[in-house]
Amino acid sequence: MALPKPVKRLGKKAVDTRQVDFLSIETHSPAALLATEPQPAAAVSTWATRAATARKAARTGTFVDNLKLPIHRWFRYSAGFSAKWVESVLKDKKSLNVFDPFAGSGTTMLAADAMGVPSVGTESHPFVKRVANAKLSWNFEANTLHRAARELTDLAQAIPSAELRDPDSLIARIYTPQSLEQLERLRLAHRQLAASGTYNTHINELLWLAITAILRPCSFVGTAQWQYVLPSKTKTGNRPPLSALNAVIEQMFEDQRSVQLDGWVKQSAVVSHDARSPFGFLGNRLFDTVITSPPYPNNYDYADATRLEMTFWKDIEGWSDLQQTVRRHLMHSCSQHTAAERLNLAELLSDPIITPIYTELSAVCQRLAEIRLTKGGKKTYHTMIAAYFQDLGRIFINLRAITAPGATVCFVIGDSAPYGIHVPAERWLGELAIAAGFTDWRFEKLRDRNIKWDNRVHDVPLHEGNLWIQG
Repeated sequence: MALPKPVKRLGKKAVDTRQVDFLSIETHSPAALLATEPQPAAAVSTWATRAATARKAARTGTFVDNLKLPIHRWFRYSAGFSAKWVESVLKDKKSLNVFDPFAGSGTTMLAADAMGVPSVGTESHPFVKRVANAKLSWNFEANTLHRAARELTDLAQAIPSAELRDPDSLIARIYTPQSLEQLERLRLAHRQLAASGTYNTHINELLWLAITAILRPCSFVGTAQWQYVLPSKTKTGNRPPLSALNAVIEQMFEDQRSVQLDGWVKQSAVVSHDARSPFGFLGNRLFDTVITSPPYPNNYDYADATRLEMTFWKDIEGWSDLQQTVRRHLMHSCSQHTAAERLNLAELLSDPIITPIYTELSAVCQRLAEIRLTKGGKKTYHTMIAAYFQDLGRIFINLRAITAPGATVCFVIGDSAPYGIHVPAERWLGELAIAAGFTDWRFEKLRDRNIKWDNRVHDVPLHEGNLWIQG
């Protein structure tokens, strides 16, 4: 199935004569995703014109700006960057098509829809990829979603009794009994509704996302998006599930009306794929722009970040399931991952992919291997750092194969200092990109990090910014 040509815009309205079910693409064959050559970009939408000032002030490496934007705000996945900044890059580069190998919850693809630019993303975290696909269903049929939401709540209220959770489980400890029962009824009702076949995949996934979006607001414990769940930290203002769900559904209607007036065009797709493997499903398709933000080498466990939601939906039973269900599909950026795989440092450093940075990388890793023996946790930062750059070396090779000559690649990235040993991420990544066949790189620092918190574990100054790579 080929991406549709961008549509002609008439004032604030867009006339689309070709309806494509992007959410169902993966249920057929990823190989059919993008068999055609890229099409010319449509005219810049009124959304872009009205948001010009916001773009100038947009902070690249922060998700905060997205919390107020239509569609983006449906799920607060904080491992992202500013959608307005993405729009500004697409406009400045006159991008014809965009690729994001770490699609996350769909920021790049949604920004591309706002600009009328075809886009594709890949995401290997199964839960986060599902969130992205649900958000990319923003062009839903409003009356159908309204009817489905009403049927969902009716089914939930009619269920005689909800399933009981282990009282010691994470889910049982973070909700009041009343809230947990309502949430369980919604989960069971969603399962029944999806199994009935009454509604298409788009509608079922939007309802799934709406329930998912209320899980943290309905809890009485600390559930800030960028932090792990904190059962010992209580908060006020937790919302009753049914009223919270109604508010999310209403927000979906409101946001759809907003983006339709602004002339968004649905030309995006996200595919389940590990960026460390070649993007063979794209065929001969080449992209002129890549915008992404890979995990930083800072030991944040992206698998654990969605443990609350995945446990609620029974995708996993608990923390011990994360390695097999999620983490093994992700690139190595946390010590939990490399410890579970029992990686060998000598084998990692012998990979020719890391040859361009071998001298510095091996010195840092050897130092980390020594320091860990003096620490109580003995975290495997030495193999984590080596595997991290090995992974990204492979990813640059894969990206080179699908980027056109002269393409622009931007990685939003930050450095790190495990055990206080500095890892110059942007420079090493730039050198790996050159080795993969790209022609040039430069780093644009946007902000300093590790300068505010009293509880920081080291005093090494860190930063974050844009790694610009030319093809």
